Amino acid sequence: MLDSREIELINVLKIVAPGTPLREGLENVLKAKTGALIMVGDQKEVMGIIDGGFFINSEYSPSYLYELAKMDGAIVLSSDLKKILYANTQLIPDSSIETFETGTRHRTADRVAKQTGNLVIAISQRRNIITIYKGNLKYILKDTNIILTKANQAIQTLERYKTVLDEAMTNLSVLEFDDLVTVYDVVLTVQRNEMVMRIVNEIQKYIYELGNEGRLISMQLDDLVDEVENDGIMLIKDYSYQKDYNDILKGIRNLSSDELLELSSVCKIFGYNADLMLDTMISPKGYRLISKIPKVPSVVIENLVKTFGQLKNVMKASIEELDNVEGIGEARARAIKEGLRKLQEKVLLNRHI
Repeated sequence: MLDSREIELINVLKIVAPGTPLREGLENVLKAKTGALIMVGDQKEVMGIIDGGFFINSEYSPSYLYELAKMDGAIVLSSDLKKILYANTQLIPDSSIETFETGTRHRTADRVAKQTGNLVIAISQRRNIITIYKGNLKYILKDTNIILTKANQAIQTLERYKTVLDEAMTNLSVLEFDDLVTVYDVVLTVQRNEMVMRIVNEIQKYIYELGNEGRLISMQLDDLVDEVENDGIMLIKDYSYQKDYNDILKGIRNLSSDELLELSSVCKIFGYNADLMLDTMISPKGYRLISKIPKVPSVVIENLVKTFGQLKNVMKASIEELDNVEGIGEARARAIKEGLRKLQEKVLLNRHI
């Protein structure tokens, strides 16, 4: 799961991604090496920092943005990016706002973004780069070819990590059916799932930044990580006996990269003694494996766990006992028994392939 800063960056990247009218205009200015300062927003408080210039109020077009950027002042776009409101204007933010930028254009952009919270874009004439600011966020847009290269490298890394995760998940499933799981098996699988998800989040940023150039990467990503996030959540729900699973999930996602490498860190978040990981046996509630049976709604899974407590009890239950659970009739009870049997056969087969 992405934090608020990452979500804000992704939302900005969507606005300026290749294939969007705004990005086309920015690229035109960049190629012409004229430089530009562009603010997005038409709120009353934003208008208060504008001084002078020309009131344009015309429909936005990439070519018009390029022509107006030839003038020295800033350009102001409407919040919906459909109109160019002002050109050749001066933006006068509060000079007491701290900034570590050096050039006049970038110092202004940084202060305006921090003061208003709006998107501000600075195109450097000398360095030939596009820098975006929003609130305290600063991000330099990279060349599409560089992003593609990084995205492809990340996909290759993801493939390797996904293979390791699949092996861990399969091994855990076999142990779950035999009720031989230790805390070590759980935290190892959770760790590997989180590692995969962090790579996924990184690739998703690349995809947003690539815009229409990232379709192939997006398809590869979808093919690789289908159900990975949900499996990770179900896994944590299965073994959250001492703490609420949402707190465990949040704790794991807040671990630094170095902390995540230490299995003891993951173990402590679950509330178990890290020194006894190899010896402490623990049984799954059954969320993850039961969710893999077709046409079993989440509410039925919750009722099963509430009634039987653990997966081993669901597996031992008779058709009649399953039928007594709310939301389960005889047909669904038989489907659950058969589904678990087939799933056990499948994981045993996968383990030996």
